[in-house]
Amino acid sequence: MGYRSLRECVVDLERHGQLVRVAQPLDPKLVIPEIQRRLYAAQGPAVLFERVEGSPFPALTNLFGTLERCRFLFRDSLALVEAAIAAKADPSAVLRAPWKFRRLPFAGLRSLPRTRFVRAPVLAARTTLDQLPQIVSWPDDGGAFITLPQVYSEDPNDPRPLRSNLGMYRVQISGNDYAHDEVGLHYQIHRGIGVHHSAAAERGEPLKVSVFVGGPPAHTLAAVMPLPEGLSELVFAGMLARRRVRLREHEGFRVAADADFCIVGTIEPTGPGATKPEGPFGDHLGYYSLRHDFPVMRVHAVWHRERAIWPLTVVGRPPQEDTSFGKLIHELTGPMVPVSIPGLHAMHAVDAAGVHPLLLAIGSERYVPYRPDRPQELLTIANAILGFNQASLAKYLLIAAANDDPSLNAEDEAAFLAHVLRRVDWTRDLHFQTKTTIDTLDYSGAGLNAGSKLVIAARGAPIRELGRERPQLSLPPEFDAVELALPGVLAIAGPAFAAAEAGYASAEQLAAALEHQRDRLREVALIVLVDDAEFTARTLNNFLWVTFTRSNPSHDVHGVGAFVEHKHWGCAGPLIIDARIKPWHAPPLVEDAEVSAKVDALARPGGPLHGLI
Repeated sequence: MGYRSLRECVVDLERHGQLVRVAQPLDPKLVIPEIQRRLYAAQGPAVLFERVEGSPFPALTNLFGTLERCRFLFRDSLALVEAAIAAKADPSAVLRAPWKFRRLPFAGLRSLPRTRFVRAPVLAARTTLDQLPQIVSWPDDGGAFITLPQVYSEDPNDPRPLRSNLGMYRVQISGNDYAHDEVGLHYQIHRGIGVHHSAAAERGEPLKVSVFVGGPPAHTLAAVMPLPEGLSELVFAGMLARRRVRLREHEGFRVAADADFCIVGTIEPTGPGATKPEGPFGDHLGYYSLRHDFPVMRVHAVWHRERAIWPLTVVGRPPQEDTSFGKLIHELTGPMVPVSIPGLHAMHAVDAAGVHPLLLAIGSERYVPYRPDRPQELLTIANAILGFNQASLAKYLLIAAANDDPSLNAEDEAAFLAHVLRRVDWTRDLHFQTKTTIDTLDYSGAGLNAGSKLVIAARGAPIRELGRERPQLSLPPEFDAVELALPGVLAIAGPAFAAAEAGYASAEQLAAALEHQRDRLREVALIVLVDDAEFTARTLNNFLWVTFTRSNPSHDVHGVGAFVEHKHWGCAGPLIIDARIKPWHAPPLVEDAEVSAKVDALARPGGPLHGLI
């Protein structure tokens, strides 16, 4: 629906029974965030907390908490947006069926940002950073963060809205060494604002940045969309909202007229004070991202509209509210996948594994149809994927041939893994990239943004069956528990990984002990070495999270019967992934027991949250 403001959206959701108000004052430090996590887990309604302790502004949570609500919010525009993306993916479709796309030219023109004669409700009043809801999501967070920001920047060499970048990069508004008029901007590699920051540095001038919070929900979604090259986030937001994004220049900064809040300021290009320690922050991999130096924005002003509402989300081990974002984004951008990379049929970033650590893909094998026994075109496609936008952050990429099973679905994770594990030849099908870049939030590697990647490409007829029973194995001391995590996949508990040399040696010790038991491992394709085998094997999501967030391929992949042949590494028996927690890993997220007890009390009969969580 074409909401003009976030408050219009709140009224609409409440009218349709999808939003509840809570009048009791509640603490933004840990309490409201824990409520949000429980709301999402219960697939509950959006909630407007009318009285946030320490702030005059109400806070809205769980706005995007279900895929159905996401679709409801944009019910009048989704079909049009899907048509626009389909036309971008395949322009010839417009010629073949022009009547299906007849609204696009007019919609495109109506979606262009408006910059002239704009009234800006967001400029109604000024406030300060300390008056904003101080949302602290996890016990060891370094301070309060904006978790649904729309961070706007323009190219200093071509400062036009249509050349701007709108992204969602977390913003720390308190804590650490930040002054009262400073915020930390945590933007990672492969982010558009970095290009603008570099251009400003080359010119020797500060980069102007505006942080919008709230406004029509379409603006928030546009900030997280991985849009195809040449499609502006502002145009997308205008099309999705069925109303142009309205921008206004004020005191030298660009402001979004319909936002609830607008924080504007500058980032110095280089020199003392250009960066400060930011974090820690409980992030979407399920661990803390630790304290590192990131750019500081010196705040010029904080504006807000009358009766402004502060929207927020909470991230943590998936699934969380950003999972719903991801599903809607996948629905919208799916048609772009086959045309972006020739031969690629489908691509699925696995939410349960933290998104970037594990990517599943299906591709064509057309190079040598008379030799259908080894991956060839799949490797070309895999290399293209690892150079494609944010897919380049994938750590493990598993790719299979559509030719082998036309019904294969990359989103059916268990079936996809079984398909690959039945076919993969560990002597041939492992392809490593070492000493390369990985996701900023992934601490399994050798340092910040530093790690490795592994492509596993499987093609051909099955070469093994996957066992459904635990084999009887003789294990070294301290390797005590064996669980069947999935067909053909064992989780084995090993000694704690206390130091690098001893830890890697213990994984090799396990591989050596199993070398003489390969006859018992004929139906085992993969072994995961873990701290807690029962937890890892309990659910598919546990297996995916533990295995792919706690391992660095170049260091943690071992194998039974391992060998190196002309710089190619492989193994004759099962692959072993060491997914134990290492001393340099970031700590996993754990809720505060006292806060959990408070929330339990709020949810009891007679409490303000009874029936919601």
